[in-house]
Amino acid sequence: MKKIIFMGTPDFAVESLQALIDSEKYKVTAVVTQPDKPVGRKARLTPPAVKVRAEEEGLPIYQPENIQEAEVVKRLLDYQPDLIITAAYGQILPLELLEGPEFGAINIHASLLPKYRGAAPIHYAVLNGDPVTGVTIMYMEEGLDTGDILAKSEIKILEEDDTGSLFAKLAQVGKDLMLETLPLLFDKQLVAEPQDESQATYAPSISKKQEKIDWKQPAHCIAQKIKALRPEPGAYTLVEGQRFKIWDAEAVEEKTDLSAGTVCQVEKKQFYVACGEGTVLKIKEVQPAGKKRMPAVNYLNGAGQFIEKGWTFDVESSK
Repeated sequence: MKKIIFMGTPDFAVESLQALIDSEKYKVTAVVTQPDKPVGRKARLTPPAVKVRAEEEGLPIYQPENIQEAEVVKRLLDYQPDLIITAAYGQILPLELLEGPEFGAINIHASLLPKYRGAAPIHYAVLNGDPVTGVTIMYMEEGLDTGDILAKSEIKILEEDDTGSLFAKLAQVGKDLMLETLPLLFDKQLVAEPQDESQATYAPSISKKQEKIDWKQPAHCIAQKIKALRPEPGAYTLVEGQRFKIWDAEAVEEKTDLSAGTVCQVEKKQFYVACGEGTVLKIKEVQPAGKKRMPAVNYLNGAGQFIEKGWTFDVESSK
């Protein structure tokens, strides 16, 4: 039975961890995840999803602030792992950990590398309107997602997909690809292929600046942003200086000569906003400041009764 140290943090990694726990071929000797973090308005200290699952299984858990610390490295290598597996862990491993296990360290990455190296590959695949995405398993190096590729699995991005739905799909894809890859890896039947550096792109964490809607962009770009930032952190505009999140919207075929950010039509269940290049966005679900998410019809019948043709949202470009 091969001994494995598993490193991961969000829900994306839980499927792979569970598959290892359930397997009779592998033994998870320790789990490494990020420290608990404050979440929500009340800043309640919340454990990562991987920690919750590991606790349920009674596995040893480590949450180092810095995985590079010598004492942390020593404690992990004391488990004498055959392999380290990471999945959306969130820190770059030191060379001692990468080279310590007999079979090294591999990463389950939610993109088709070398495209979208970095922390937010799923967000960027949706944001850019990509037709496909997938999972890559590669050897880990000291660089950011630069290691040689062991396996890939591709899926289509459907029109209705957002970042949340793709996270769930790719978690399954990653688990399945890991289970297919591990026997071949341990039997030394895989030939790793170097990444094509000329094709490398990056997907850094979503910034606060990117969360704000720029109404001067075309409607289809804004619709993609809304899907890319759903379920978190959410795309917003401003209403009377307060954040106003838009959770569901659709670019429509109609054109308008109204300025970007201006309401161009109000119907019973939704309203329409002028965007860049004369395009129009239909708003279907919103969240006013201090309120819960709601269908646009609820907002229009309540706090949003002032919304009418000609009313204008904040129109400054994202800053």
